[in-house]
Amino acid sequence: MRYALAALFFLLLMLLSACAELGGGGAAVLLTDRPEFAFYAEQFNISQNKYKIEVIYQNNIADDFYNSKRPPDIIAGSWLKSAATLKHWQGLDFLFRKNAGLEKKFYPSLLALGSFNKKQYLLPVSFNLPIIIFLKNNDLPVSNLFTIELDEIKALGKIFNEERNNVFSRIGFSPLWNNDFLFEIAVIFNAAFKEGSPLDWNPEALDKAIAYAREWIDESNGGVKAEDEFFFKYFFDPTPKLVINSRILFAYMNSSDFFTMTDETHGLLDFRILSGGGLAPVSENAVYYGLYKRGGAQNAARAFTVWFFNEDTQMLLLQKSNENHLSDTIFGIANGFSAMHTVNETIFPLYYPALSGHMPPANLLAAPNILPKNWIGIKERVVIPYLRDACRMDDAPPLKQRLGDWLRVHNGSFTN
Repeated sequence: MRYALAALFFLLLMLLSACAELGGGGAAVLLTDRPEFAFYAEQFNISQNKYKIEVIYQNNIADDFYNSKRPPDIIAGSWLKSAATLKHWQGLDFLFRKNAGLEKKFYPSLLALGSFNKKQYLLPVSFNLPIIIFLKNNDLPVSNLFTIELDEIKALGKIFNEERNNVFSRIGFSPLWNNDFLFEIAVIFNAAFKEGSPLDWNPEALDKAIAYAREWIDESNGGVKAEDEFFFKYFFDPTPKLVINSRILFAYMNSSDFFTMTDETHGLLDFRILSGGGLAPVSENAVYYGLYKRGGAQNAARAFTVWFFNEDTQMLLLQKSNENHLSDTIFGIANGFSAMHTVNETIFPLYYPALSGHMPPANLLAAPNILPKNWIGIKERVVIPYLRDACRMDDAPPLKQRLGDWLRVHNGSFTN
């Protein structure tokens, strides 16, 4: 796996260099935090001889693309959906006028997140979903083909538990095993983290989420101390292996991680998408795509846009990614499900057979809220530590206090 990953990034860096050599000449500049777009641009460049796309990689593209000395024409990445960036985008309705019926091929909730005043400014490219994995062929009575809810994970996990004198040799699942899962509980309970000054949320819903997680830990798994002893005793192995060895019943994964596991491991596991109230929460780092108003190569940028958001093109990209072994380490389109549900439903199962019959209907996806562009820093340094402490102790400082303390220390700014 290590050598495959190194080869992948070597290939992508070579493609980025090749694109950069195109230079001026009317080439459209695509700024992205997803290196796969170098591969996609290369496929576009060789598909016709009228336009060229030059790709520039930048880790935090939402921070200052509008101050760049060389303005990009296309921007594709995470955290673009903020009030501060809205004024910088061109309208994208030309794409729907050019391709009748295309609008209905997108997931409606994801598409709506890129519109303002009934005008489309950003298009969703890809997204990931929270995945709950379990051992295949173990006759686990999971009630739904597509999704699994918190109460079902909790109930089945408790049945699976095996302990003597409050010492566990098996535990079905714990919210504390994965920080992202703990955050998903807050999302499912509608804590509603969103862009504010810098962050707003629903404190009552957050309190309910924490109470739910604490009850799970205490009533099903013997409390924090018993869980810690189990964790330190057995979690030297990765969670998929613990599932395969029946040490735990469930494990949480991001969909991109699940679908890039080795075939040997992947073939032993089944999965459901985590949901709440029948809705599957889309991971907040979904990739979006926009055309920059100051870009100077609009014809090339529009041509690439029309080419990229096309079912035949995305099938070609999946095929070429598979042939070049990029799919060994990168899932689907831009390391996620395509934002076009028709692609996921008809094309993805050709390359990811486990998805056949498992992809939830388009109306079951719950889009994330618009979050601050520096959400990664806020989440990792304030929100997650608060959630963990609040689940483990009675006197954890409240989130509002932690956020205020952090802002004072950092003079009101966060960095990712």
